[in-house]
Amino acid sequence: MYRKIGQAIGGRLQGQILGVSGIQHFYQWIDRASSVLVEVEYPEVDMQELPFPDGRFDVVISDHVIAHLPDPGRAIREAFRVLKTGGISIHATCSWNPVFRCPEDYFRFSPAALRVMCPPGCEVLECGSWGNRLAMGLLLLWDSKFRFLQIPERRGLRRWLATWNEPRYPIHSWIVAKKAA
Repeated sequence: MYRKIGQAIGGRLQGQILGVSGIQHFYQWIDRASSVLVEVEYPEVDMQELPFPDGRFDVVISDHVIAHLPDPGRAIREAFRVLKTGGISIHATCSWNPVFRCPEDYFRFSPAALRVMCPPGCEVLECGSWGNRLAMGLLLLWDSKFRFLQIPERRGLRRWLATWNEPRYPIHSWIVAKKAA
């Protein structure tokens, strides 16, 4: 998932960047020398009502936050509100996962759901999902261990499992969209 998102953003993220809750998977694409990174945590900062002025950020990132919000559509609208024209909005979330209360767990999203939550006129740069039947089964059996396995660079069973994608069996979904002029 993160590799696909990295390909969609095509390089380095820079400027004023807002990260909502645990964006460490995105650090590799943030040009720290050319950026001001503002990181906030949900629920201390409610993504449904961001405390920032319109058009402040060049990039807004949320990683597995919107499933935990009672009004995820409002959160996506807020992300676009605080984006500058031409800014990039990145949201990764779950399509299928066991319930994970943090503080609550409300929704699951397909790529189509993420698309319809974006405002009219935005340019979707990437929208996709990852998952497969076997990974779903392993997630059910060994959730606490399977969820945090790293993807090895070398060939093998874990790499194959992590890169095999069956769109009918999504576990995670994401969208990368650009705010229209």
